[in-house]
Amino acid sequence: RLYEASAQIAGLAATFRDRDGFTSDFGAHFVTNRLAVAIGVASSCRDVRHYGEAVFLGGKVFGYPFGILRNPRFASSGLAARLSRWQGRRQGNGAPRSAAEWFRAAYGNALADAVAIPLVEAWSGVSADALSPGVASEKLRHGVLHTLWLNLAGRITKRAVANGYSHEKPESPSVWHVYPEGGVSTLVQRLADELDPSSILLETPVEAIVVEDGQVVGVRANGREDEVSAVVSTAPAHVLARLVVGTDATKHLSKFRFRPMVFLNLRLRGRGLLPDTVLWVPEREFPFFRITETTISMPWLAPAGKCMLTVDFGCEKQDEIWSMAEDRLLELCLEYLTRIIPDVRQRLLGSHVLRTPIAYPVYLNEYEADRIRLRETTGVAGLYSVGRNGEFAHILMEDVYWRTLGRMRQMVATLGLPANS
Repeated sequence: RLYEASAQIAGLAATFRDRDGFTSDFGAHFVTNRLAVAIGVASSCRDVRHYGEAVFLGGKVFGYPFGILRNPRFASSGLAARLSRWQGRRQGNGAPRSAAEWFRAAYGNALADAVAIPLVEAWSGVSADALSPGVASEKLRHGVLHTLWLNLAGRITKRAVANGYSHEKPESPSVWHVYPEGGVSTLVQRLADELDPSSILLETPVEAIVVEDGQVVGVRANGREDEVSAVVSTAPAHVLARLVVGTDATKHLSKFRFRPMVFLNLRLRGRGLLPDTVLWVPEREFPFFRITETTISMPWLAPAGKCMLTVDFGCEKQDEIWSMAEDRLLELCLEYLTRIIPDVRQRLLGSHVLRTPIAYPVYLNEYEADRIRLRETTGVAGLYSVGRNGEFAHILMEDVYWRTLGRMRQMVATLGLPANS
């Protein structure tokens, strides 16, 4: 039985289409050909031919990774950091204790202080000194040579080779980005089609997950309680802590923090307005930190000769950005965006705003041990917490799928069910 709080399944994995022919998703979702085959939607997906990132710094654009590596200041600082790491290992120095230490050790002070640390602080809302090194080390696991190899493979094959977006399975030139013709909701609908429709309960928010003697035994929703053998929760970790009754085993999850985010989607005349699909903006004077021109990678998402930009604002609930009316937010955005796209006002066709209070898990050092423990168990027998928000993890769609599949196989084995269940 699937309990869904909203009127549609999948929550934030939603696709929006307007009457002018623009298509957008709620935030960025990355789908690979490997995932599309596994779910069974490969025939309805298009190959993404290009995906790239750049950094806007000091009025200049640096491509990632080649442009960054060609900058003498960043390159020399990175070499010095590499030498320092080698010496530190010989002397038995300890591992980095924060995200700030990790970035400086990995990239050197120049690149860390100018780019990496400002960006991680913009989307997390806290000092990089207070963040766990896992926020960087778990997401940026591949070395520079591996990144360069996959980047080069993408240029040769003319496909957007997945590069740093999957850690559960190996990345290679044979794994590239695709996009479902019906948007990311296509994947969710395909999975739902395998269920008995009567088992999907829409607009049925879970009120409590009942635990007795350390074992989950029931789910309470809409005033009724159902007996269960196991519960698979996709609720954000801090929400799960409030739902569980009958034990204190999950109470520590209530400390986990998520970063709220406001996304401003701009509909514009023209294409190729950004230097690449994603432009990172680390300078703190800017109110936003990332701009995405999705149509550089997927031109079919907008009418010919037009594009959509998504501008990401980090915020806190009820602060000025979160509460700002759309017309004021648009004016603030345009004021700064003209430094990157001088004629953006003349190109503007319209805009709309999306807000989410749970955009990114914030890996604070103060609860790092609890975060790592959640990877293995919720502390309650029969209760499995899955998905990006449920696992409180910086993982994308493919890794969510493989990790959830692994958890479900574990659940089936624990319950003594047939392996093909």
